[in-house]
Amino acid sequence: MKENFTNLCRLPVFAVLLCAFCAVSIGGCRKEELDTSKLPSIAGKKVVMVVARKDFQDEELFEPKRIIEQAGGKVVVASSSLNEAKGMLGKTCKPDILVKNVNVDEFDAVVFVGGTGASEYWNDSKAIAVAKSTAEKGKLLCAICIAPVTLANAGLLNGKKATVWEGEADKLKAKGANYTGAAVEVDGNLITANGPESAAQFGRAIVNALGS
Repeated sequence: MKENFTNLCRLPVFAVLLCAFCAVSIGGCRKEELDTSKLPSIAGKKVVMVVARKDFQDEELFEPKRIIEQAGGKVVVASSSLNEAKGMLGKTCKPDILVKNVNVDEFDAVVFVGGTGASEYWNDSKAIAVAKSTAEKGKLLCAICIAPVTLANAGLLNGKKATVWEGEADKLKAKGANYTGAAVEVDGNLITANGPESAAQFGRAIVNALGS
């Protein structure tokens, strides 16, 4: 009985120490993840990020957007509606332009953001036209999470190394992509990533490509 009481008394101390350790560990990792000091300047570069009108993946929009802007780039958000878009985790954003009005000539990179809602663009003629035009003009074309399926359906991943949310890997393979399963994959002017945990790495890859 006495031993059990002693152990219970020790639990709060252990919990405090554990929380402190986690805070230091997570904080340290987070600080490293957010460090953009070594990234090249992309001042003057313009990027359009395509989001679903509903259920885009919050981190996949806001994390790369933050990194691009911190490196000096300008971000424009496009969607299928100009109404406020809502993320899967509750964050919102007000799109600047409609996908159908995206003029690829005005941008240095096009980024398709994932999230369950991104499937609205998989076979959308306007989104596919934007993706094709971006590739044809030799500009940077990027997609994260399930959004690389849009690029695959546009015929742009055939023979290319690419990654995607694991559950959609077969869709890329069916279109001839060399699915690697990497967190972030770069093949020429194509950059793909597999999900929200790779959002910061994805953002850095975009900046590095634009700044090279």
